[in-house]
Amino acid sequence: MLFHWLYPLSQNQAVLNLFRYITVRSFIAFVVAIIVSLVWGKRFIALMKLRQFGQSIREDGPQSHLKKKGTPTFGGVFIIGSALAATLICGNFLSTPFLITLFVMMSYFFLGGLDDYYKVLKKNSKGVSAKQKLLWQFLTAGLACYFMIKYNVTDTNLYIPFIKEPIADLGWGYVIFGAFVIVGSSNAVNLTDGLDGLAIGPVIISATTLGLLAYVAGHVELAQYLLIPYIPDVGENLVLVGALVGAGAGFLWYNAYPAEIFMGDVGSLSLGGVLGTIAVITKNEFLFVIVGGVFVMEAVSVILQVVSYKLRQKRIFKMAPIHHHFELSGWPETKVIVRFWIISLVLAILALASLKLR
Repeated sequence: MLFHWLYPLSQNQAVLNLFRYITVRSFIAFVVAIIVSLVWGKRFIALMKLRQFGQSIREDGPQSHLKKKGTPTFGGVFIIGSALAATLICGNFLSTPFLITLFVMMSYFFLGGLDDYYKVLKKNSKGVSAKQKLLWQFLTAGLACYFMIKYNVTDTNLYIPFIKEPIADLGWGYVIFGAFVIVGSSNAVNLTDGLDGLAIGPVIISATTLGLLAYVAGHVELAQYLLIPYIPDVGENLVLVGALVGAGAGFLWYNAYPAEIFMGDVGSLSLGGVLGTIAVITKNEFLFVIVGGVFVMEAVSVILQVVSYKLRQKRIFKMAPIHHHFELSGWPETKVIVRFWIISLVLAILALASLKLR
């Protein structure tokens, strides 16, 4: 909100004119968020230890994870908190796309926080029931997609990579489709958050990619040049992405193996919600399958495992999500993490390259 106070002063102070540029505000948001998260993170970890807010570990998970029991959780609080501090300085709160994305992030933040709090109180790996969680997620995502259409933020057309024209118009059915993308993204990131630093790395890479896509979609000349839909004001989401990437990098400082703190559902659900919302609002729902390929792979592995066991009483993987399969196959935890980061980076580059193939 500081942006709204400083920018009007640019008529008298030319240097403040820099605040008109989304790229400058995104960079400032990144710097503020990483500094806040690094400084606040150490104190936050100490507070979680003092309150004994430790992570409960699945008893049926890899035995090597049992030593992580009691590691402080709720790390998503200082990720989102640091990002909010930066967006309060640099964010444009008159941008509808920005506000919609912020709405999803905060709604899922409260859901994840409630889920983590129940887990800490009950001292087990269960929190809010699956039905209650999905209801909350779909209501939030449905409202977000409804607002997108009602306020003409975006249309109801579907686009796929490599084709410049829309393939279908879903009408109000787009609300349901968009909600599934957002909820799926949120839960996929949540499933990925199982090893030290595993989720936050691809989140940073995917968020950066989607932030760039939002920037070009909100820039009329670039959108026309790249033959992608022009979405007014959606570029403001790059500021939120800058803040989240900075906060995520600060969190990774403490979450890298061996982790001093875990993200928790409060972080994974909200970060996944942001990724899905930006994908929907920029008309990159199908391209997001490539950008977030690691999250898709994790979610699909769980689905395949459950379906296979119910139909054949046989498991496809040694354990799902798939990162546990590789662990049980003999890969060291750090090798699984870094290789998944590499895959995420390659997929992000492929997704960006697709912009020139339309």
